[in-house]
Amino acid sequence: MHLKRWITGLAALPFLIWLISKGGCFVFAVVVSIVSVIALWEYYKIVLDSANGQRTDSIPLLSYLIGLIIILAVYGNYSDIVPVLIAFNLVVSGMISLLKFAADKDAPWLVAKQLMGLIYIPLFLSYLVLIRNGQEGILWIYFLLIVVFAGDIGALYAGSFLGRHKLCPAVSPGKTIEGSIGGLIANLGAGALFKYFFLPAYSWGLSIIFFISVGIAGQIGDLFESELKRSAGIKDSGGILPGHGGILDRIDALLFAAPVAWVFREYLF
Repeated sequence: MHLKRWITGLAALPFLIWLISKGGCFVFAVVVSIVSVIALWEYYKIVLDSANGQRTDSIPLLSYLIGLIIILAVYGNYSDIVPVLIAFNLVVSGMISLLKFAADKDAPWLVAKQLMGLIYIPLFLSYLVLIRNGQEGILWIYFLLIVVFAGDIGALYAGSFLGRHKLCPAVSPGKTIEGSIGGLIANLGAGALFKYFFLPAYSWGLSIIFFISVGIAGQIGDLFESELKRSAGIKDSGGILPGHGGILDRIDALLFAAPVAWVFREYLF
């Protein structure tokens, strides 16, 4: 399993480097949009009963469209309309649910799950586009990814070799307190190295708070997706990435870490 993870990760690395460094803001936004659509599909596989065809229902389908518009609006510097888009989505979804309610008493819960998916995936991913479009955007995307991915690797190996005490057994029996601490140490180590070489002007005190905040947010994101999968009784969100599972399995920590990173970049650094 670990070998497959490394092979998949190393195979994707050249494309990721090209995308961030050479692809430009528009191509970056397009790739984020594609990732959003795939991750939403996997999310609906988890939270909805696909046997009832609800992933192709009009309410979930609406979130694909609104999600894409959110990401493209953020790319085009029209972030102010994002709350309007989310409100519009809820109004339209609510109207559709009224039409469906006589035949499907779960229609209101379908709206709730759709709205959560819209915020959880396209909206949170749009923060990556905001970061990429901002000052020193390329450096900050690398900064965020290195901190988050280092934490994932640190937690995996610290948990595998040192794990003794369960972190959140009801949600993810395999995750341990030792793994969590190992992940945070890796967040700190990788972030400190990147900051030292590429962002030396930043305050060390604030940078350390940033590393820990992003690390904690990432671990919460990981556990949140595990909670969704546990409630659905499935192991992975998909099988598109050998050794990793689905796209959502790969970006679960990043989804929660991206808004945190944006707040630090926008208001604190």
